[in-house]
Amino acid sequence: MEDNFESLKVMVIDDSKTIRRTAETLLKKVGCTVVTATDGFDALAKIADTQPNIIFVDIMMPRLDGYQTCALIKNNSAFKATPVIMLSSKDGLFDKAKGRIVGSDQYLTKPFSKEELLGAIRAHVPSANNA
Repeated sequence: MEDNFESLKVMVIDDSKTIRRTAETLLKKVGCTVVTATDGFDALAKIADTQPNIIFVDIMMPRLDGYQTCALIKNNSAFKATPVIMLSSKDGLFDKAKGRIVGSDQYLTKPFSKEELLGAIRAHVPSANNA
């Protein structure tokens, strides 16, 4: 079973340059097109233009946090089917529950591994799995 990440557009929203760069490097290596955003406002401005297949969003961000960003994405009929994966440095039950309430599809604890990142894409983006 061969992964097919070639045509996938992935958005990574995080106020940490290190996290954005790490995720971007990992994802580009497997062939994804990566769009990064520094916060929720930045992401919402880019989302319509880029139409990402999956979105990774950090919870702790200034201005618009990950929960608010996820809720806004999921409340938009054009993007409500887009998988949103929450990223957090806290591995708390409360955070996971809150993430589910706003409609997130999965929760990854930072620092994430390449396998966790790619596993989340495989789990939520059907076209990533080429039988």
